[in-house]
Amino acid sequence: MDRRLTPANARVAHVSLRGQVTADRFVEGDWALIAAPLADLEASPGGARDRQLLAGARVLVLERRDGHAFVQAARDGYVGYVAEAALGPDTTPSHWVVVPATHLYPAPTLKRRELARLSFGAALRVTGTEGKFAAVDGGYVPAVHLRPIADRAGDLVTVAEGFLGTPYLWGGNSRDGIDCSGLVQISAWACGLDCPGDSDLQMERFGRPLAPEEPLRRGDLLFWRGHVAIAVDAERLIHANGHAMAVSYEGRAEAVERILAAGEGPVLARKRIDLR
Repeated sequence: MDRRLTPANARVAHVSLRGQVTADRFVEGDWALIAAPLADLEASPGGARDRQLLAGARVLVLERRDGHAFVQAARDGYVGYVAEAALGPDTTPSHWVVVPATHLYPAPTLKRRELARLSFGAALRVTGTEGKFAAVDGGYVPAVHLRPIADRAGDLVTVAEGFLGTPYLWGGNSRDGIDCSGLVQISAWACGLDCPGDSDLQMERFGRPLAPEEPLRRGDLLFWRGHVAIAVDAERLIHANGHAMAVSYEGRAEAVERILAAGEGPVLARKRIDLR
């Protein structure tokens, strides 16, 4: 079983795994939301980051122990540990952040010191409006930076381009830092598509393979071992990459040659994403 997707540790497991794994307890779990602006999803408490969860992400809490919670993310099924303090009650977000980043304020005015920075894709429950601000749980956000949850983007590349210049961060999922698969995942989610969080699973489960004779078009994905990029057009890519240490454009031919020369191998797959 893939550790990233299996809701079990040595002490507790989800009831769906009874008879498949060994655990002291099998539980249904309790739903919660990520209330912090951003939370690391860790392989072990305080350990390596696997991915990140944005504000408003729904998680199934299987265990709370020593300041950490063992959770499974509702959206992509990823499993890991988050700081227990990052969790809040299970409410229903109504809007999401549609600009690269925004701020949460303590009052409906931009002249007050901000409480937090919120990344593109964060989900919030709007409870009202005051002037140009939306009242949300915990404060106020400029209303122009929000869109109803059901109002999705229509182009992966346009979403990804909103992250240009974002620093590369292994396991990152936000405007503060993002990696190659995180960029694909957030771009897909913004368009209303379910998408795994790591490039190996994206190559296996996301999109349809392109035939060798099919030319690349905008929004297609190219996969290498441990890396993925999005085609801007037939000749250019956009990707979060360790070469530029940021989200950047790169010529397709140049990227293929550079990655091969670095010993990372050839392109393993090309896939097309059909937007619903």
